[in-house]
Amino acid sequence: MLEPFLEARMRALIAACLALMTLSLAAAPKPRVKLTTNLGTIVLELEPEAAPRTVENFLKYVKKGHYKGTIFHRVIAGFMIQGGGYVDYLGKKRTDPPIPNEADRSLAAGLKNRRGTLAMARTPDPNSAAAEFYINVVDNPALDFKSKANGQTWGYCVFGKVVQGLDVVDRIKAVKTSNKRSDFLNLPEKPVLITDAVLVQ
Repeated sequence: MLEPFLEARMRALIAACLALMTLSLAAAPKPRVKLTTNLGTIVLELEPEAAPRTVENFLKYVKKGHYKGTIFHRVIAGFMIQGGGYVDYLGKKRTDPPIPNEADRSLAAGLKNRRGTLAMARTPDPNSAAAEFYINVVDNPALDFKSKANGQTWGYCVFGKVVQGLDVVDRIKAVKTSNKRSDFLNLPEKPVLITDAVLVQ
């Protein structure tokens, strides 16, 4: 049996170690992804605490090189820029199965569709997001999570933000677009290409 003095010292030491571990975990840097485009570089900071499965999914595509060679295929100056799903000749890239929509969780963590934020694109099916993403170029509160009376949810999951290169985002939103193809409305006339996407932190 330990002497009371030694036992108290040990408890204090354990408490100090736990406090240091908690501080270390809290200070862990958030992952950052650098998108290199033909119009400049954008750095995205992700929010794994707010949208863990969404961030994991996005990083999976980054690490396997999915986004390299894709384009921003939908650009609306007063809305958002969308990319990550098509290559420059408009061929669709294959994706893994879609992920659950975490828009409710990310909104609860304070993430909203505001200018400069990163979110998942999807079809009308709330749980259909795969690889495509968008960056808000204005505040878009209509895209935030909402709930229907029957328990179904909708909204678009915000999972990060632009921390460098918002000027590049603005450059992309200003490109000339065309509606010549009914299946690709707001398509840039000259491809806005993602030449690389890498995890930098």
